[in-house]
Amino acid sequence: MISRCPFQPPPFCGSVIETHFSSVSLLTVYESWDSFKVNDVLEVYGILSVDPVLSIVNNEERESSALDPMECMDTAEEQRVHSPPASLVPRIHVILAQKLQHINPLLPACLNEEESKTFVSNFMSELSPVRAELLGFLTHALLGDSLAAEYLILHLISTVYARRDVLPLGKFTVNLSGCPRNSIFTEHIYRIIQQLVPASYRLQMTIENMNHSRFIPHKDYTANRLVSGVLQLASNTSLVVDETQLEQGQLDTTGVHNVTALGNLITWQKVDYDFNYHQMEFPCNINVLITSEGRSLLPSDCQVHLQPQIIPPNMEEYMNSLLTAVLPSVLNKFRIYLSLLRLLDYSISDEVTKAVEDDFVEMRKNDPESITADDLHRTLLVARFLSLSAGQTTLSRERWLRAKQLEALRKARLQQQKCVNGNEL
Repeated sequence: MISRCPFQPPPFCGSVIETHFSSVSLLTVYESWDSFKVNDVLEVYGILSVDPVLSIVNNEERESSALDPMECMDTAEEQRVHSPPASLVPRIHVILAQKLQHINPLLPACLNEEESKTFVSNFMSELSPVRAELLGFLTHALLGDSLAAEYLILHLISTVYARRDVLPLGKFTVNLSGCPRNSIFTEHIYRIIQQLVPASYRLQMTIENMNHSRFIPHKDYTANRLVSGVLQLASNTSLVVDETQLEQGQLDTTGVHNVTALGNLITWQKVDYDFNYHQMEFPCNINVLITSEGRSLLPSDCQVHLQPQIIPPNMEEYMNSLLTAVLPSVLNKFRIYLSLLRLLDYSISDEVTKAVEDDFVEMRKNDPESITADDLHRTLLVARFLSLSAGQTTLSRERWLRAKQLEALRKARLQQQKCVNGNEL
């Protein structure tokens, strides 16, 4: 089994063994191999082998099998791909492999153990000041826009917690519109997110990338292997789509397929792998943030229009100073905060459910066009992540009212921008 990392390791995640090898290795699994799924992140203990004799043995096996065609039906291309030189692709003979609950090295591997519960309890006791510091940090990163910073926090702790038929519950794709057409700003926003989450990927949505990149994995039948695509990402990866890079041009067939695949990932949290004769759906759990000038061409769960309160004379210098000003210990608290809150359970009591339903009916009575079922669903999502961001695992009346307030501010801002532009964002 060839394991490939589709993105560079995050700055705060170090590998257990630092080697000069590439991110590709050949793993030999001797038991329970059928329990592993595509894009699972595994912790592997095994024996690392870079012995060049392996390549010689493989060559001898090929020569001997060539005498009897029935012993080896593999093509030369398939043999070459499956048995590369050990000096280039090291072998790992797996002794133990286990799926990780998360990939943040600052958190205990298993949060259900007694020692881990103490760690969680201690951190939760200082959650409020950590959230306040993170909100201030992101507010400065978003040029003084505290509302956008609030929604960015909610986005970063969102995760798909269940699926109802084909509908993924818990996804919260945010479209941050109003971004300056300046690659420096969006690039640095990604750099900041990259410092906060364990896994991230930046997709520059240019015509060239859309037309020439392969977004979905496809089966290479000649080499008998699955060739990875841009959207083959590990669970809980933060995908930042930079739409400010989009220029005038025409999408070809590949570009249209790529945009469709990206839309399916956002809407259904799935990627359709291409097996030439058919496609196979693979569910995923990817946090997608779209940065754009106007309203994104892609679907999203929530559009937040950026309203900068400060315009730095030197954007590069301003954004660089943000990261250098944050102490490493504070940055680690931000990282723990975002990873830990994703793993918390959440529920709504019958009493609060009834109060929310009554509130929705009352709002519909006063102004039927002011709120739809989609608005209710989005407000419930905002309330969910708002509660979790404060360390609360149940919805309170206070958090519900705060969610309604945030949504009202967000909608008012969009309406204001619509009036300024004279058309819909």
